[in-house]
Amino acid sequence: MTAGFRRWWSGATAALLTLALLVTPASAAPGGTADEKGDDLSAVMEATNRRFVAAKGAVELSRKNQQKLAAQLKTAETRRDRLIPEVNSIAREQYQAGALNAAGFLLNAGSSDDFWNKAISLEEINKLHDGTLHELDDAIRTVADSKQKIDAEVRNEQNQLSVLQKQKDAADQQLDLLGGGTGINRTITEGFVDATSKDAAPAPRNAGGGFSPEACNQPDETTGGCVTKRTLHMYEEVRKAGFKRFVGCHRDGGPFEHPKGRACDWSLQKSGFSSAHNDDMMRYGNDLTAFLVRNADELGIYYVIWYKQIWFPAAGDWHAYHGVSDHTDHVHVSLL
Repeated sequence: MTAGFRRWWSGATAALLTLALLVTPASAAPGGTADEKGDDLSAVMEATNRRFVAAKGAVELSRKNQQKLAAQLKTAETRRDRLIPEVNSIAREQYQAGALNAAGFLLNAGSSDDFWNKAISLEEINKLHDGTLHELDDAIRTVADSKQKIDAEVRNEQNQLSVLQKQKDAADQQLDLLGGGTGINRTITEGFVDATSKDAAPAPRNAGGGFSPEACNQPDETTGGCVTKRTLHMYEEVRKAGFKRFVGCHRDGGPFEHPKGRACDWSLQKSGFSSAHNDDMMRYGNDLTAFLVRNADELGIYYVIWYKQIWFPAAGDWHAYHGVSDHTDHVHVSLL
């Protein structure tokens, strides 16, 4: 075991100890209680971020449903508008000529063949009229049904947006409990980073648009341990984006996501760990961090820590981080 790897193994164990404070959030988000006793801050924050991601996925799903329903509504309205003149024409004919007397119509037949032909014509006329009326009735029902469904989806979207805001407020309060106040990673905002990042392939979501918990059952190429499918997907996407320096994911023992196969520490050099001490290392950390943050929705990221700063999707910005490790020698990423 190299000195650099040994330092990562022992240092990373305590990397997030600040999160282990046994505190209760000032107010609970929907789905929790106002006093979640027995949960440390990290568990509460994970629940908050899971609800945030689930609500965000539900909003996107609702908007897609609204688009589909709007297209169905437009088709139904076009069909209705086409049929109304036809039905009006039938009504005018019936009013002007009176209801068609089937017996009189058939008795005027000149021969048995004529009688048969008229009987067929009469049946076709009635079928045509009935079919047109039923088609119009179906179109009107479809229009009304589509409008009701759109209204329901709009209400659902509004509810989910409300949940999103509550989760964001809860995340901000929880990060305040973590200490350090709010800050911005200046190395990211002052241009010392790629203006754009490659797009990561999205990780699979559940039917509700969120990320379900996963077991640690995939081989970890970095340590020989295990990772979740989502972590393995993130690892592969990061490497495909060009970030191929040393990385360690699974670690036995300790709290938080590493033992669960849901976290990786990305070094700034090819082997071992060393604090950023030149422009190349700093730029590598910045670019990697930017890739993770910009693809957080696609990858199912829980949080990112880099250079004394921590970022949560639910909070939406960077906060000062004061853990045992200042994370100046690696970029930490945890997955939901």
